[in-house]
Amino acid sequence: MVDWKKEWKKLALIAGVFLACFYLPIGKERFDGAILEALHLVKWYAREHVLLCLIPAFFIAGAIAVFVSQASVMKYLGAKANKVLAYGVASVSGTILAVCSCTVLPLFAGIYRMGAGLGPATAFLYSGPAINVLAIALTARVLGVKLGIARAIGAVVFSVVIGLLMHLIFRKEEQEKAVAQMAVPEPEVKRPLWQNAIYFLTMVGILVFANWGKPMHETGLWYAIYSAKWIVTGLFSVLFSVILVVWFGMKWWKMLIAAAPAVFLALIFPKMPMIAFAAGVIGLSTITSTDKGESGEWFSSSWGFAKQIMPLLFGGVIVAGLLLGSPEDTSEGLIPSSWVADLVGGNSLSANLFASVVGAFMYFATLTEVPILKGLIANGMGQGPALALLLAGPALSLPNMLVIRSVMGTKKTVVFVCLVIVMATVSGIIFGLIAG
Repeated sequence: MVDWKKEWKKLALIAGVFLACFYLPIGKERFDGAILEALHLVKWYAREHVLLCLIPAFFIAGAIAVFVSQASVMKYLGAKANKVLAYGVASVSGTILAVCSCTVLPLFAGIYRMGAGLGPATAFLYSGPAINVLAIALTARVLGVKLGIARAIGAVVFSVVIGLLMHLIFRKEEQEKAVAQMAVPEPEVKRPLWQNAIYFLTMVGILVFANWGKPMHETGLWYAIYSAKWIVTGLFSVLFSVILVVWFGMKWWKMLIAAAPAVFLALIFPKMPMIAFAAGVIGLSTITSTDKGESGEWFSSSWGFAKQIMPLLFGGVIVAGLLLGSPEDTSEGLIPSSWVADLVGGNSLSANLFASVVGAFMYFATLTEVPILKGLIANGMGQGPALALLLAGPALSLPNMLVIRSVMGTKKTVVFVCLVIVMATVSGIIFGLIAG
């Protein structure tokens, strides 16, 4: 017998898809432009962030899952860990990791699944992209010292407060996790802590320097580092190769075979370092994926994170580009930028709330929020809403939310997003009154 309740639902879905296709506004300038913007954003994201940001982050996350013991994560970041140490480490992580809201996701998933407490894990999730020394310095220089200082203070305070609130709201689950963690035995240590620390430091060094953004002025320390970033990245890569051979048992001849194409391409195309970087990634993936020991487990874990996160990220990037356009282009998505500029003037509750919500859903790559805000401020955006967007924007995005939900569930994700939006709104109002 046919269950017509289920069949009517299927019919309604088919009819809805048909009507959506039938009335597609193809030929309308706004819609066609939004489609192009979505594709433009996906292309830009693939070129600028997947190879240099996400792939190193996947390898780091995989290494956390394989080479860092669950007991170690629980000791420093678990539900029963020392709160000052746990939140202290999580809240300042962004000063080291110059990553965007999407690149931090594999790292967050890695420590959360290894037993980190919800509070420290979400503090890390927020602080990773929000507390970026270069971004804060650029904010102070371009948008004013007051806004730069407010962003720095707000980001650090936010990460701790949001983490503590998440812990309190879900304290029952955290207590159950703490009880379960007490039964986890101390694992055998294959290598000393300092060796693992240097191993992770080299990967973080590759991630940070490969993504070092170009400053607005071609002078000073930041530009000097930018000019030498590929040399520094190369030195970290050499150190990383030595560590894999000496401490992790990788065959030296395999490492030479994997590294040779990258070195050769770096010499042939010195002005196109991404070609050599891609060759290095392919070489590392090849020798680790064919290894039957720890290195093989490392690649499998990294590949697991990539399979889970990449489809959600690209889907979210397409939707974000369709609605709000690309930060690299002056064209617009379905939502006109003039609407945004008109709604964020002054320092009202609605202006700050709107800035927080738009910032939370829009995708910002590292440092791109500064020129975007400069344009909005020039069009009448208030100081309060500007700070609200700075505090909500870099730490969240629609792609980011989709992945967070897959890691810690819908309920926790909604609470986390709401906390960021509410705190950004309140902070914006307070700063608007002070900056006046």
